[in-house]
Amino acid sequence: MAIRPHQNGAKGQRKLPHTTVQGFLNWGLPRSCNQFLWRQPGEFPISAFLLGAGTGGLLAIGLFQLLVNPMNIYEDQKMVTLYSLVGLGVVGWGTSPHIRCASLLLIPKMLGKEGRLFVLGYALAAIYEGPVANLRHNLNEVIASLGCTVELQINSTRTAWRVSTAPLRAVLKDLLSSKESLKAETQNITNSFEELDAQVNSESGFSPKDAEGSETAPGEEAPAASAFRHHLSTQKMYELKTKLRCSHVVNEAMFSCRRWFDQKHGVCMQRIWVPLLNHLLCLPMKFKFFCSIAKVMEVWCRSRIPVEGNFGQTYDSLNQSIHGLEGEFSATINLKEERRAGVLGLNTSWKHVSTEVRDYVRRQEAQLERTLGLLHALLSCTFLLVLHACFSYMDSYNGDIRFDNIYISTYFCQIDERRKKLGKQTLLPLRKAEKKTVIFPWDPTIQAAEMRNVLRELVETLPVLLLLLLLCGLDWALYSIFDTVRHHSFVQYSFRSSHKLEVKVGGDSMLARLLRNTIGALNTSSEMVVDSNNMPCLPQPVPLSTRAYLKAALPSGLLTCLCLLQAFGYRLRRVIAAFYFPKREKKRILFLYNDLLRKRAAFTQLRRATIVRRARQQRAPRRHLVDILHRRCPLLRPWLRRRCVVCQAPETPESYVCPTPNCEAVYCRSCWNDMRQRCPVCTPREELSSSAYSDSNDDATYAE
Repeated sequence: MAIRPHQNGAKGQRKLPHTTVQGFLNWGLPRSCNQFLWRQPGEFPISAFLLGAGTGGLLAIGLFQLLVNPMNIYEDQKMVTLYSLVGLGVVGWGTSPHIRCASLLLIPKMLGKEGRLFVLGYALAAIYEGPVANLRHNLNEVIASLGCTVELQINSTRTAWRVSTAPLRAVLKDLLSSKESLKAETQNITNSFEELDAQVNSESGFSPKDAEGSETAPGEEAPAASAFRHHLSTQKMYELKTKLRCSHVVNEAMFSCRRWFDQKHGVCMQRIWVPLLNHLLCLPMKFKFFCSIAKVMEVWCRSRIPVEGNFGQTYDSLNQSIHGLEGEFSATINLKEERRAGVLGLNTSWKHVSTEVRDYVRRQEAQLERTLGLLHALLSCTFLLVLHACFSYMDSYNGDIRFDNIYISTYFCQIDERRKKLGKQTLLPLRKAEKKTVIFPWDPTIQAAEMRNVLRELVETLPVLLLLLLLCGLDWALYSIFDTVRHHSFVQYSFRSSHKLEVKVGGDSMLARLLRNTIGALNTSSEMVVDSNNMPCLPQPVPLSTRAYLKAALPSGLLTCLCLLQAFGYRLRRVIAAFYFPKREKKRILFLYNDLLRKRAAFTQLRRATIVRRARQQRAPRRHLVDILHRRCPLLRPWLRRRCVVCQAPETPESYVCPTPNCEAVYCRSCWNDMRQRCPVCTPREELSSSAYSDSNDDATYAE
């Protein structure tokens, strides 16, 4: 039943175009152009070379502008690449139809997986320049806001500390500035105290002999009395000195009295020169014992000494204070700042931490930009992968007759029409099960053979779309949070401080002046008002505009559209290859037609295993939940109904159910006719058609 190429009976009969492209070109172009396009190998060599070389050079220049020129490389390298591409384009298009075919295959390949890889780079770049860049800006604003807030709190605390310690610092500064006046006052006090000190320590007014006589008890020696005197307190010593002075005065009075009697006795003896008479008359001048009457004053003086009981203690305290004032007056202020690490192992300021975080963010941004630049460079090189895929498709097209041989082309329809006129078995219209394995090029819908590949490509595109939605949603959520924080986190700081301290010291004495110079420094007053707010520290989030959203979503949308257009773009691959290799296309179509004829003859046996498996699945008892949903939910019944075991079409009233017990396989009317009204499930295998059939692994498949 093999089909052979049709030979025209009349030699001059014009052949019908075997492809739609050939028919369109024959209709739209002059006869000479058609002869040039459909020339045999070796015809019009010079014209073919010149026209191909010019076209190849222009295409090479366009390819350079599209892919190589945007790359970040040196100009010399770009020029070398340009000359290389133009040379290859001129030579390839001028001499080889394989090069021309592979070059034109770039168009459908750019609509396929390789083109989506190129668009993927632009989609990632648009995502980075849109929501990622806006996220980065808003996060940097938050980091700057945190650093500014911490710095504002530190400045407010520093200001409050300075205001609270201002009076103490003012007092200390006043004391330091009045150092010289304090020294002058203390010097005056010291000079005034020297008179009292000299008087207390003076030993005038008595003789050592009187001191030894007064302290020496009967039977004691003078050195013991002198040693005992050095261990007396100031009070006892001053009392002793007062007693000695009193005794000294009494003794001096007695000595003066006696000298007076001696002097008067001498004068009397000179005036009275009569012997014996002068001794008698001058005898009263010898009564020196009357001078001892002064001893009575000594007893009175010792019993009534004019010295207070606490004089010695007061003198000692005053003496110590006076000597303390003689030291140099000095004061220093030492402030020690202790910093504690906010994080374990980290002892840096908040400002330094903020700088570190910003530097880290900038480094990450630079690294991401370098990565994107490298990605752009790699994606610009995807034309090499596209070229490789084009040559690979062309080689498989010419080498494997089953490769991508699933299209019901114009020549296929012509063969079927010719067989119909001859009364032979035809294939068109195809059965439902056969339609799932082939592609009708002019069908504007995505067909079953293409749907699996399209769904897989859509699933591969899904992560990019999810990434875009996630980043856009995250950017909008963070902007909403930061904007809420900005509108509801305004804080105004108001610090007010005032104090007045006044100490009054009256009097004009030396001590009053000293107290006024010391305690008077406490007389300070201050008033401070500090008002501030955190408005400069609030974050300034920026929303992503509608234009930015569209710019970020457009490449991703284009990526999704390419997944849907891939099925129609891949149909062009066969059209281009058939244009350059028409004889190969005729052989492929003939093989496809013969293969479908052979499979239809053995259709029942080829599909029997699948039909039996589906029938067993139908016979399996449905779950109780499925029955409930089938009865209660009319909208779900189209998905819960049984299906044809051949084409999987939903069960309809016209469907045929096998009456054999324990079979009950469901067939749509057309499939039941295709089965020649015999159920493959309950019919023995040997009773089915014994026509030859092929292994399903040798079937033609859809080329990706």
